[in-house]
Amino acid sequence: MQYTITYLKLNMNPLHQVIVKTLYFSGTLSIAELSKKIGKSIPITTNSIQYLLEKKIITCEGLAPSTGGRRATNYSLNGRDLPFILAITIDQYSFTITLLDLSNNIIKESSQETINLQLDSNLHVRILERIDHYLADQLAARILIVGITMPGFVNSAKGINTSYSEQHPLFNIRDIIQQHLKRHAYIENDSAAIAIAEHNFGKAKDTENALVINLNWGVGMGMILKNELFRGSVGFAGEFSHIPLSDQNKLCSCGKKGCLEVEASLLAAIECASLKLDAGEVSILSELYQLERKITIDQLMEAAIDGDQLAINSFSRIGYMLGKGIATLIHIVNPEKVIISGHGARIGQILLPQIQAAVVEFSINRLSKHTSIEISSLLNVQLMGTASIAILALNGETLNIN
Repeated sequence: MQYTITYLKLNMNPLHQVIVKTLYFSGTLSIAELSKKIGKSIPITTNSIQYLLEKKIITCEGLAPSTGGRRATNYSLNGRDLPFILAITIDQYSFTITLLDLSNNIIKESSQETINLQLDSNLHVRILERIDHYLADQLAARILIVGITMPGFVNSAKGINTSYSEQHPLFNIRDIIQQHLKRHAYIENDSAAIAIAEHNFGKAKDTENALVINLNWGVGMGMILKNELFRGSVGFAGEFSHIPLSDQNKLCSCGKKGCLEVEASLLAAIECASLKLDAGEVSILSELYQLERKITIDQLMEAAIDGDQLAINSFSRIGYMLGKGIATLIHIVNPEKVIISGHGARIGQILLPQIQAAVVEFSINRLSKHTSIEISSLLNVQLMGTASIAILALNGETLNIN
């Protein structure tokens, strides 16, 4: 079967698109389950399922377990034959390119490159070169859509990152990649995308009101309120990093002092550990630090997981400050859950006692006792969020099946 990608009018009507999106996020469903989720009658849903089966967009997954009556047939997306999602995930110090199918299986091993987001003026060129190298084996022909996530004040509706001036290439990185690949591309703030992934696949699933904290080099947040991503009046809600809770006279990346980020990010943990190592404190990292004069966040996390006291203490402070910030959020939002996600979730069990202690100290119990604080169990959560935002935006591109 030969696939071609088109920007012309969809072969699938809007209902078919809704079914594709629903199966992407829900996995395997029966017609009755799908009918309930999309709010359409069983006959209408059945007709659409038949069309999508004929076009090999979905596939039959056999019969559901018996509930006492006739066993229902389950359906899922035909991930083997459908085109791919190209996901580009960017953070302050790296970008990664990954090809996934519509079942979220990685088709080709990710390609990662080290960067400095603030200083690399030619980042857009490096990204395009890396994309071309990554897709050199002709996989580009099967790309349906491109998702991009990165830090900053991303206006997803306009496809721009307003953290940069209009003259800066990263302001229009979505358009640059879209024009280069001749595929529709969509961009979203990294923390918002992570919240979407948690809400659909992780600890926020089936939770109406949840705050998802992206603990990385900064401290981002996505807000799920009444089952929707809350963006605020101009789309920038969730700037948890810049709540003024720090007493340190230290300049934040935003140019102001007092931001939570300077004490509650992974970068803060690295800085704390480096100061301790400079002062001669004993650690399993001491020899490495003396040799390299630096440590990576993964090395610090691994040391903490192995029980190294210096590493654990370096994370304890950021856990306490996170808890202080979370207590503030609980008073304002009163969420069902607060989920610690992002790269920092790897040492979540080390952070959690300090977070909980600070929440008890700084919050009113009658409010905070109704909020559970949980650690994400999703792997590659930004990648999943990047693919998710591409699927959610899917509206006007699909495959023609010849």
